[in-house]
Amino acid sequence: MGLLEQCEAAFGAANLYEVLGVRREASGGEIRRGYHRVSLRVHPDRAASDRKEEATRQFQLLGKVYAVLSDQEQRALYDEQGIVDEESDALSQDRDWEEYWRLLFKKITIKDIEDFEKKYKGSEEELADVKAAYEDFKGDIDKIMESVLCVDYTDEPRIRKIIQQAIDSGEVPSYKVFVKESKQKTNARKRRAQEEAKEAEKTREELGLGDGEDDLKALIQSRNKDRKKEIDDFLAQMEAKYGNNSKKGGKKTAPKKAKK
Repeated sequence: MGLLEQCEAAFGAANLYEVLGVRREASGGEIRRGYHRVSLRVHPDRAASDRKEEATRQFQLLGKVYAVLSDQEQRALYDEQGIVDEESDALSQDRDWEEYWRLLFKKITIKDIEDFEKKYKGSEEELADVKAAYEDFKGDIDKIMESVLCVDYTDEPRIRKIIQQAIDSGEVPSYKVFVKESKQKTNARKRRAQEEAKEAEKTREELGLGDGEDDLKALIQSRNKDRKKEIDDFLAQMEAKYGNNSKKGGKKTAPKKAKK
C-alpha cells in the first residue's frame, strides 16, 4: 500500500496537504508548523496504551508526508502528477521518524515561552502579524485574537489600537465587522477567555505544578481532549517559531490556542 492509500486509511484523507491541515499553496514554514501540530496530537508518548500502535503508525506516516512536502523535487512531482515517489530516500523505511521529529523540534519550557513573549509583544514582527491576521480574517476580531501569538483578552484594546491605526493610515481596508462589532459579541469573547484562564489556573493549582518542562508536560496530559488540543496547537506554534529560532512565518492561520 502506497503512502497516499495509507494516509486515506489512517487519516481519512489521501491529500497530503489535507493530512497536515495546510493549503496547497502553503509555504515551507506553514507546512512545517502543520506537521508539528498534527504530530503532537498523535505522538505515541501521549497516546493511551490501547492506542499506541495506531498512534505510532500515524506518527510515522506524518513524518513521511512532511518528508515529501518539504522536499522541493518530491513536492513538485506530487503537485504536478498527484503521485509520490515511493522509492525516494525521503521515504526510507529505515528512517527513525522519532529521531527525525526531535531533530526538527526541540523541547521548550514555559520560561522559553515567557521570554519569547517579552520580545514579541510590541515588536515589528507582532505588528505585521496583527495586520496580516486582520486582512486574512476580514476584520473578525474573534479569529484575530485566536490567531496572533501570545495574546489574551487583556491584549484586545492594544490589538484594536494597532488595527485602527493601520486603517486610519490606509495600510489595511476598513471592515464593517471590525469597526461596528456589537458590544454583546465583545462581552461574550471576554467572558469566554476569563473562564478558560480560570480553568487553566485551577488545574495548575490542583496538580501543584510549577514552571518546569516536566510540569508543563503533566499539565498538557491532564487536560481533556479538546483542551489538550488547544494547548498543543499553541505550543506547536511557539516551538516552530521560537524553538528553532525561525525569523519567518510568525503568523498563525487557523489553529486555536490556549488563553492564559
